[in-house]
Amino acid sequence: MKILGVSLGTKNGNNDTMCRVALEAAKEKGAEIEFIHLLDWDIQYCSGCVACSRGLVMGKGMICSRQDDFKAFYEKVVEADGVLFVDPIFESGATGLYHSITDRMGPGHDTGMMMMLDGKLKEAGKEGLNPRYFRQKALSFVGIGGSDWAVRCETDHAMFALSPGWKVVNNEFFSWCKDVIMQDDKVERMKEIGRNLADAAQQIIDEDMQIEGSEKTSLWKGKEGACPHCQGNNFYIYPGTTHCVCELCGLEGTLEIVDGAFKFKYDPATEHHAHDILSGKFLHGQDIFENEGRLMNLYKDPEFKKRKEHYTAVCEPTPAPSKQK
Repeated sequence: MKILGVSLGTKNGNNDTMCRVALEAAKEKGAEIEFIHLLDWDIQYCSGCVACSRGLVMGKGMICSRQDDFKAFYEKVVEADGVLFVDPIFESGATGLYHSITDRMGPGHDTGMMMMLDGKLKEAGKEGLNPRYFRQKALSFVGIGGSDWAVRCETDHAMFALSPGWKVVNNEFFSWCKDVIMQDDKVERMKEIGRNLADAAQQIIDEDMQIEGSEKTSLWKGKEGACPHCQGNNFYIYPGTTHCVCELCGLEGTLEIVDGAFKFKYDPATEHHAHDILSGKFLHGQDIFENEGRLMNLYKDPEFKKRKEHYTAVCEPTPAPSKQK
């Protein structure tokens, strides 16, 4: 059993320290541990070139135009049975670096689309993708903030697990924690999070749990969330209605007051649309394939070319000061 800890904070700061607290507890449960301070790695932002999604749906392979450390980082995550992310909270949500790795996971590492590629490769008589990509994985997330502006980070963090369909074990945040290493309750909670992650990873190994077939298996060890499907707590409420959508799994329903508390209710018949399970991913993959096809055909359309040329000529971008002579 291997547990990987990833910190996105300052070197040897609170995030590094608390990540190691959890890793030590996991090691005591028998895990092999590894630690990454992600700021040391060259992780570039996603450029939105869509090479990854096109590569998957067209059967060309796993492609990314960025030449940096992300592929190596992804392989480290794939090799682990459980992964813990500890991320500082600057303004309520995840850091910019964390958003970058979430963007880079995007369509290019979506299990549904990867399974489509795997099938296309095998149909062409080629070797399929590494079976390890389709094995289930346990993930936990902790945000550490210096104030109480923190409630966005849970959804931001869980987005990393969304594309592959990996299982979330714990997802929480610590507020007012500049001195977190001296707050014994927080230290003990990090140890518990480390033990929970090790237990979940061991269960995955014992059951040889694959992403396909584990849609109804829960490894959740945190408090019950507002969304009964993904345990998410953030919703987009359509103005003037009770209609809402879970910002994490994408299920739509209503917010109703039951016994003095809000309850999110949705039609169970729509659960197959959820973004974190394969059925929802296949639906999403089909949509992406159709949209990419329409876009490629548009480049041959004279009206499309005319409009692009017109708006391109409206103004030139301002050069970056660092690139000016």
